Amino acid sequence: MSDWASALSWGRDESELVGELQAGSESAFDWLVTHYHAAVFNLILGMLGDTSDAADATQEVFLKAFKGIRKFRGGSSLKTWLYRIAIREALNHRRSFNRHLQTNVSIDAEPEEGHAPLEIEDGGATPFDQLASLEIQGAVQSALAQVPDVFRSAVILRDLEGLSYEEVAEVLECSVGTVKSRILRGRRALKDLLDPLLGEGSHSIHKQENHPVAPAGLQALLDGAKEEVL
Repeated sequence: MSDWASALSWGRDESELVGELQAGSESAFDWLVTHYHAAVFNLILGMLGDTSDAADATQEVFLKAFKGIRKFRGGSSLKTWLYRIAIREALNHRRSFNRHLQTNVSIDAEPEEGHAPLEIEDGGATPFDQLASLEIQGAVQSALAQVPDVFRSAVILRDLEGLSYEEVAEVLECSVGTVKSRILRGRRALKDLLDPLLGEGSHSIHKQENHPVAPAGLQALLDGAKEEVL
């Protein structure tokens, strides 16, 4: 069977794809990366708030998926399994960053006498930049970064990635009731942080097609927080 025909089959039958992955098929792994890369990247970006860190962590997720696929037993979907790896990788990355934070030079610090200020290179537009105004994008990213990890991951999976409560529970390995509680508390935290933005009502989300983050995702995140205002 050709790779093209196999890819069509994998889209219909996940068990066949898993079998090919566990047999070491490179074309099957290429299909997995192509199909899930954007979703995994956006999930991690929501957790870390930095495109470069998110790109590095995303590569690590697929490397771990490649190494660990033989242990996959089909108790959940591949997407759920990948998201679980992604959440753990994002949390590990944040813990590693926090451990070394004291060694980093603040970009906001005043330069010492005789030293030029740090020049921070613009890494280009992020996925959120293309979805919303810079003001809204900055506010949402800043707010997400301040929400505790345990609540942020639940909110992102539900409101940005559009997973059901049951799917979020599978990814986070907890009960549906716990998921609902975490989402409620996460949305309340976002509400408190985004109150000024949500109250103005004059801002709009710039929706664009063919973008790795669904425009409805960011709108759902804002709507979820706004529900806590009403």
